[in-house]
Amino acid sequence: MNKSVLKHIQSSVKKGEKLLAILLDPDKTSIEDIPNTVKRIEKLKANFIFVGGSSVKNGLTHIFVETLKKSSKIPVVLFPGDFSQVTNKADALLFLSLLSGRNPEFLIEQQIKAVPYLKNSSLEIIPTGYILIDGGTQSSVLKVSKTTAISQKNIELAIATAVAGMYKGKQLIYLEAGSGANYPVSEQIIKAVKKELKIPLIVGGGIRSKEQLKKTYCSGADLVVIGTAFEQNKF
Repeated sequence: MNKSVLKHIQSSVKKGEKLLAILLDPDKTSIEDIPNTVKRIEKLKANFIFVGGSSVKNGLTHIFVETLKKSSKIPVVLFPGDFSQVTNKADALLFLSLLSGRNPEFLIEQQIKAVPYLKNSSLEIIPTGYILIDGGTQSSVLKVSKTTAISQKNIELAIATAVAGMYKGKQLIYLEAGSGANYPVSEQIIKAVKKELKIPLIVGGGIRSKEQLKKTYCSGADLVVIGTAFEQNKF
């Protein structure tokens, strides 16, 4: 891949172009099914394939991404649940800090553990502020991180957290309602956060229809991530 993933996102934002990423969890998509999965993703004209999960068997991500790259030319971006999911076979890595939580393990400890894997890596490393918004369910991310999501009603906290992430040098902000969320991040939160940001905004979780996808874009999301709904063949 020649073009930087971050530059692709940034240039698309300037042009007013909306982007789509399909999230694949190696624990939920079999290696054998990757060619068929890629055909579905290409049919949707997705810009990126995100790969990751809250807990993935050690070593599986490497094999999964390696196989994925043989079947697709779409840029593969790691969206890791922990440092063990880092593989040099991908194109880029969302270097996540869980800003909505107060657990140091996911604010800095996991990042430190990833350094030995990244020092000599060719991966494009993209500093990303990760913010969990209450999606009406106890998502796997909340269980693993042992943190609490920001309430959909607490718009000011969502704004302050996102802007703090921008001030700390994050290149992307990712609002996440959680895998299998009962409802997505509200239009009000997306609009309010987008208004205060000068960096691209990613939104994911709980988006189950083309109508919800359109509303998320119209509210200000620059890049939308679809995971569970794709697994359930709703897209």
